[in-house]
Amino acid sequence: MNHSSAVSTANPKPGRLSNGLKEFLFQLDGIGRGHLLDMGPARQTTLNFFIERGFKVYTDDLLTTWKIFLDADEQRKRELAPDADRSEMTPAGRAERFLDTTLQYPEGTFDAVLLWDILDYLDTELMTRLAARLTSLVREGGVVFAIFHARKPETFHRYRVMDAQNLELIPATSPFAPQRVFQNREISDLFRRYRSSKTFVGRDQLREGLFVK
Repeated sequence: MNHSSAVSTANPKPGRLSNGLKEFLFQLDGIGRGHLLDMGPARQTTLNFFIERGFKVYTDDLLTTWKIFLDADEQRKRELAPDADRSEMTPAGRAERFLDTTLQYPEGTFDAVLLWDILDYLDTELMTRLAARLTSLVREGGVVFAIFHARKPETFHRYRVMDAQNLELIPATSPFAPQRVFQNREISDLFRRYRSSKTFVGRDQLREGLFVK
């Protein structure tokens, strides 16, 4: 994979200058009637931004659906008989069952994915399986935009595209504590099937990654 880095500077609030977003849009330039998957909650400005550029936008707020799934699973576990089979209640079993209920799209559906920073908040079993699932859903030449924290964040944010250069970081209640701080090698391993990558390191401890399949 090819790696490059640059330092982005922040604009006055509420926007954050995003070199990763600019590169993401550069990669998507010229794609008409494409399919984009937003892995955060639906934000009307983000939806409009990409719809106006000819994309059909799908949203899947994965952190929220995962929290709902885990809460229901925990309730079901409490109601099981003492001698009941709990083999599918392992972290690996839960991850498999969850992915059987979400992101049910054909392979190669998406030209682009806004992954945001959700990999930082998922347990290892789901995180690795989700990365593999998304890889299968992205077409050859498609691009993934992801964000990684250089240190464990004190505040949880959701993200909104303001314009072609700026993101808004919206403080929100976190459904999960941050699980990890990725090392560069771990990110490369997760996206090893992608033919190129770029990384932009910001002064605010955010690393933006672009991965082109």
